[in-house]
Amino acid sequence: MAARAAAQLAKLNPDTIVAQMQSGIIFGITAVLWGEITLKNGRVEQSNFDNYRILRLNEAPVIEVEVVKSSADPGGIGEPGTSALAPAVLNAVFAATGVRLRKLPIKPELLKST
Repeated sequence: MAARAAAQLAKLNPDTIVAQMQSGIIFGITAVLWGEITLKNGRVEQSNFDNYRILRLNEAPVIEVEVVKSSADPGGIGEPGTSALAPAVLNAVFAATGVRLRKLPIKPELLKST
């Protein structure tokens, strides 16, 4: 598995842009696969990273980020990597299985029930 992204360089350090895109992609994958907040007795059960599953480095795909020069004013760079992940992964699941999921995180039972 690999993730590819492109971002415009606008008067910012290109290494910062790459790092922001990479972390946004990792966060997006985490949300798609495990990003569920559950409640018990009116309280959120996930209180910290010891009980909230995140993507680990050894599970991460190769992430390629291409930085394209631009004269535009700088804007947010972390969000594009995150917001594009759910539609991309769900479309890949649909292409592989024929099942169109409309709820996150992806769970095996969702693939079986539709």
